[in-house]
Amino acid sequence: MADAGGPVVVVVVTVSTSADGDDAHPAAITASTRLVAIGPRRTPPVFHTSHDASLVVIYGRGMGGTIADDEDPMIELTDAQRQRYDTDGYLLLESFVDASWLERLDAAMTELIEASRTAAFDDHRFDREPDHRPDAPRLRRINSPVDLHPVFEEFILDGPATDLAVELLGPDVRFHHSKLNIKWSGGGEEVKWHQDIQFWPHTDFSPLTIGVYLADVDDEMGPMGVVPGSHRGELFDLTTSDGRWTGSIRDDAIERAGVDGAEFLRGPAGSVTVHNCCAVHGAAPNQSPRMRPLLLQTYSRADSYPLLGVGTNGKSGRLAHRVVRGHAPRRLEIDGRRMPAAPDWFRGDYTSIFEHQQRGD
Repeated sequence: MADAGGPVVVVVVTVSTSADGDDAHPAAITASTRLVAIGPRRTPPVFHTSHDASLVVIYGRGMGGTIADDEDPMIELTDAQRQRYDTDGYLLLESFVDASWLERLDAAMTELIEASRTAAFDDHRFDREPDHRPDAPRLRRINSPVDLHPVFEEFILDGPATDLAVELLGPDVRFHHSKLNIKWSGGGEEVKWHQDIQFWPHTDFSPLTIGVYLADVDDEMGPMGVVPGSHRGELFDLTTSDGRWTGSIRDDAIERAGVDGAEFLRGPAGSVTVHNCCAVHGAAPNQSPRMRPLLLQTYSRADSYPLLGVGTNGKSGRLAHRVVRGHAPRRLEIDGRRMPAAPDWFRGDYTSIFEHQQRGD
């Protein structure tokens, strides 16, 4: 049975064989490789060799599961879906996440909600509504769930959400942050109209956010609404007229933002929303008797860098900013000029210019 936990990289390797025609062995493969597709994860790695051993297809990344003939199909968007994302700045993929993943994600969320009952008032993991009580929790958000539970870490850093990000961003993908917006039943708070990029500016506008509805979402629950095409329009001021940050578009700019034309993204549990960082979006209060949990994770191209010293980029969590697919670029472009880039030493390994220059001799 397939492991529901994530992808496999399928690589075609061209090799040469010995004169006696022995099959190529993985340890002897040194020739160039070619990425073919991203599909379900298999373990252990499997090697298929053609009759003349000139081609070896390798499956596997080694994280659980067994091989079966009924593996789930690869995550692959259609041309029409890609075009819609490019044109409208968002997608809705109904029932994208399967029941096995939903069960695991829901159980992880329940664990964290239970933890919020006894957590200290200043516990940074939880954003509570004003009437939250230990005997009747009401959470607005669980902050950075990727740092709080291994199920969220697997799903976000090496699971279906990551695979979908690759489909839209290309082979090299950087993770930025995650959050779980609960929107509690019976009046869970609204999210006013806004754009994301002003909160965490990057060096380009490739960042996108992938949301997963962990429950069925209808109109009564306050589904997310997105203004089609707004990702190519104005970048709005999210402050008051006197410069106070509110994180929402001003009332006098709402008409200009086109929110009357917003499309509201409802769907069954497991449905996925994708929106570009510049898309105008928001959500009404949850007036239903059911929670509306939406798991959100943001990715960018690997050559898109979060700007420190502005917005929330310095508060993105322990696992933030890492490349989760492909490779980090060795060069970057600033103000139209390309230059080689130093390695990422954010998590250590750097001592001083003296140490590195001497070690490089």
